[in-house]
Amino acid sequence: MKRRNFFKLAAGTATAALIATGALAADPIKFGVVSHLTGPLAGGEAVTHTPNIELWVNQVNARGGLMVGGERRLIEVITYDDKTNPAEHIKSVQRLATQDQVDFMLSPYGTGFNIASAPIYAKHGYPLISVTSITDEIHELTEKFPNMFFTLGSSTGFVEGAVAALSDLREQGAIGNRVAMVNVADSFGIELADVAREKFAEAGFEIVYDKSYPLGTPDLSPIMKGAAASTPDAFVAWSYPPDTFALAEQAIIEDLQVGAYYSAVATAFPAFAGKFGSKIEGVLGAGGVNPDTATMQAYRAAHKDVTGKDADFWASATYYAQLQILEQAIEGVGEIDRAAVIDYIKSNEFDTVIGTIRFDEYNNSERYWSVGQWRDGQFRAVADTGMGDSIAPVAKDGWN
Repeated sequence: MKRRNFFKLAAGTATAALIATGALAADPIKFGVVSHLTGPLAGGEAVTHTPNIELWVNQVNARGGLMVGGERRLIEVITYDDKTNPAEHIKSVQRLATQDQVDFMLSPYGTGFNIASAPIYAKHGYPLISVTSITDEIHELTEKFPNMFFTLGSSTGFVEGAVAALSDLREQGAIGNRVAMVNVADSFGIELADVAREKFAEAGFEIVYDKSYPLGTPDLSPIMKGAAASTPDAFVAWSYPPDTFALAEQAIIEDLQVGAYYSAVATAFPAFAGKFGSKIEGVLGAGGVNPDTATMQAYRAAHKDVTGKDADFWASATYYAQLQILEQAIEGVGEIDRAAVIDYIKSNEFDTVIGTIRFDEYNNSERYWSVGQWRDGQFRAVADTGMGDSIAPVAKDGWN
């Protein structure tokens, strides 16, 4: 399935004025993206990626496009739906590179899809700023693919954030040492669970329930019943959006009584609060933000105004930051030269919605929020790496 979207200026008079003065080049800059418009990960894509692309393109084209070689060039986005199918994803990335010959590509949603498509990005020289991707193979991957960049950190970093939050609650006397842990059985969940077993043991926690489940599992009630039967003090799920919602629903049905409840991707989604309301007060999860900065507030307001949707409280802002990095690098180079853009990203720092980003020798930003908690309708960071603005977590006090 192919969708060709050409985002133009909202104001036709502004476009006419730019063309009349010769400030607007005839050819747009083509960006390609392979999205999960359908399939199990479509919900996450629709929250974290698609609206931010719409926002960024709207903003850039509203000022005439990207400044390249002294000319303003509008952005055109070519989108394919992979149906959350890895084979379809690879074919579509290949098609963008060889048939559509797009100038740049935007990163896909999900750890497995970023890693699977990395060889094609590298083969054709596209910078791959991998946002919604968490792995401990950052060093190996960036040595193999020097065009690849990471912005959400490593599996170890995320697990350490969760362990730190639970350790803090244990020091408060809110929980004991017993942890029930589950994970989605794909590269994301498997790697995080593997790291978590080691890190929880080192911190003195006992994993009393350890279960994985396939992506797209329709009924997670047996998983939650098993977790509840283990009488844990804390529940941890390395989950993707469909299961994050399903697990919370089952926890409420089972009235899972734990002092700490953690789930991963989608816990930060506005729809998570929209579905469960006050029941999720105190729920921990992947991500979080500092919603109090003027920059974050301006970004969230613009996101809502342009797309009609609320940004999530985690990777939305980081994905938008990726687009800002690409914009600044392309304009910094001043021409459509992907190799030069990759070098520019490696050697410069970027002003973004989540602060200043500079990549280290492994093309890793090492600046991210790792754990958030729902507090009074906002998902606030309670653990981070390099941000320094997290607040202390509090215990989960029931489901009402």
